[in-house]
Amino acid sequence: MLDLIIKNGKIVDGTGNPWLAGDVGIQQGAIVAVGQLSQEAHRTIDAHGQVIAPGFIDGHCHSDLMILDYPNSEIKLQQGVTTEVVGNCGLAPAPFFPETASLLQTYVEPILGKTSWEWPWNTVEQYMQTVAKASISENIATYVAHGALRIAVMGFANRPATREELDRMKGLLEEGLRAGAIGFSIGLLYAPGSYTSREEIAELCSVLPQYNGLFSTHIRGEGNNLIPSIKEVIWIAEKTGVSLHISHLKAAGKANWGKILEALELVEEARGRGMDVTVDVYPYNAGSTMLTTVLPPWVLEGGIECTLDAFRDPQMRRRVREELGSEQKDWDNLVYSTGWSSVIISSVQTAANRHLEGKHIEEISELRGQHPVDCVMDLLIEEGGKISIVYFHMSDTDVKEVIRYEKSLIASDSLHCETGKPHPRLYGSFPRIFAKYVREEKTLSLEQAVRKMTSFPVQRFKLGKRGLIVPGYIADIVVFDPDTISDTATYQDPRQYPTGISQVIVNGEITLANGQHTQARPGAFIPAQHQCCNH
Repeated sequence: MLDLIIKNGKIVDGTGNPWLAGDVGIQQGAIVAVGQLSQEAHRTIDAHGQVIAPGFIDGHCHSDLMILDYPNSEIKLQQGVTTEVVGNCGLAPAPFFPETASLLQTYVEPILGKTSWEWPWNTVEQYMQTVAKASISENIATYVAHGALRIAVMGFANRPATREELDRMKGLLEEGLRAGAIGFSIGLLYAPGSYTSREEIAELCSVLPQYNGLFSTHIRGEGNNLIPSIKEVIWIAEKTGVSLHISHLKAAGKANWGKILEALELVEEARGRGMDVTVDVYPYNAGSTMLTTVLPPWVLEGGIECTLDAFRDPQMRRRVREELGSEQKDWDNLVYSTGWSSVIISSVQTAANRHLEGKHIEEISELRGQHPVDCVMDLLIEEGGKISIVYFHMSDTDVKEVIRYEKSLIASDSLHCETGKPHPRLYGSFPRIFAKYVREEKTLSLEQAVRKMTSFPVQRFKLGKRGLIVPGYIADIVVFDPDTISDTATYQDPRQYPTGISQVIVNGEITLANGQHTQARPGAFIPAQHQCCNH
C-alpha cells in the first residue's frame, strides 16, 4: 500500500512536455509510480481539474535567517515553493568571526533581517549544520557568499586583497564547497564586492572547477553600465572555465530600457562559444534592496558605522550630494535617471520612523524640508543604516523579454522583512507568473512556466533528484488550479497569500493541505549534488 496517491490531475512533469492526465503515487518520500494507478494508499488527494507539478524552486532569495526564525516557511509554501537557494548576491551570515562580527551583521541585516538570538556558527559548514539540524518545512541549499568572505578576512577595506588575504578567502571558499555549497555568489554592486577587481574575482573562482561549483553574480551595474558589467562576468567565467549564472537580469533606469536585448545577445554569444551561462528573473518592474545601495560605493569604506559617522561631516555630505546629482562613469547612479520618487522606504528599524514606510524619498524630504540626499543620510543615521527599499526602475517590456528567454529561470529575490511593506515578490512571485505571464499575456505556456521553476533550477543548482514528476525522484510536489492561481500581494498591501494552490508536499509529507499549513516540518538542507539527471 502506498503512503499517498494524488489522483485525477493534469500532470505537468517539469520537462516542458505537454501535460498528461493521471495519478502520482508516493512511498517513503519518493515518487514511485506515475500514470493511471490502481494501488491503494493510506491517503488520497483528488486533484480533479488541478495541475500536479514538481514543487517550485526559488533559486534566488535571501531567506538565510528567515528559515531559522520562521521554520514553517508559510510565505513560500503558500506559493508552492518547496526549496530555496540562499547565500545570494555575496550576502550571507557566514563565515562569521568575532573580530568582524558587527561588520557582517550590520551589512546583512537590511537584506537578511535581524535575529533576536546569537548566531551559533562561525564557518559556512557550521551554518549548514545549523540549518540541517533545524526542524523546517522546506528544503534549503546555499552558496558561499563573497561579501561575507571578504568581510571576514579584510573588513570593508577598499583596496586589492594581498596574497595572504586571497589565500585565506580561497581556503574559506573551499571549505564551504567541500561541505556542500552549490557555488560562489558575489554582489558586485554592493561594497565590499564593488571594491573587488575582476582579476581578484577570477582568482577566487579558480577554486570552483574541482567542485563543479557555480559562479553566481549580481553584476556591477544594471543601469548605464549593464553591458560592460555583463562582459566583465563573462570574461571572469571564460578565463576560469566556470559555469556562470547572472542574477535578476534587468536594465535599470529609463535611459537603459531596451538594452536587455543586447544583454541577452551577449549571453547567447557566450553560449555559442561553449560557455555555460544562464540568468534568472523576477516578475515585477521594481526591485528591492538596502538604501545604502544608492550611495556612491566609496561611502561605505570601513563599514556602515564608519559611514554613519562620516555623514556628520559637512564636506562629506556636500560631496555625496554632488555625486548623486550628476551622472557617474565608474558606478551606476540610478537615482539620477529615475529620481527620488522611485525609491520607496519599505522597512525601518525604529517606531519613530514607521510612518515613513510606503513613502518615497521625494515625499519624505518634502515633509522634512530637506534636500533628498540630506534626507537619505539623516534617515540612515537614525536607523543605524538598516533601511530596506523598493525601487521602481524597470520596464515591463524588458521584464517580459527575460521571462520569455529560454535560458532564464524564475526566482523571487525576496528579502526578509519583519516590519513595514516588503516587496510583494516575497508573497507572490510564483503564482504571478501563472496569472500574468501564462493566463493573461500568454508569454509562456503552462509547461514552460513549470519547467522554469522546477527541473531547470534543479539542474542548474545541482539539487539532485528533484524537479520532475518521475518515479525515483523525491516527492516535492505542488497541486494548483491553473485557472485561479494568482498573486494577491500589492505594493501597498504586500502581506497577502496567493490563491489557487491547494496542496504542497515536501519530501513526501503534506505540508499544505487545502491551503492550510499542516505544521509538518519535513524540510532538509540539500548539499550540492554533482551528478544531476538531465531530462
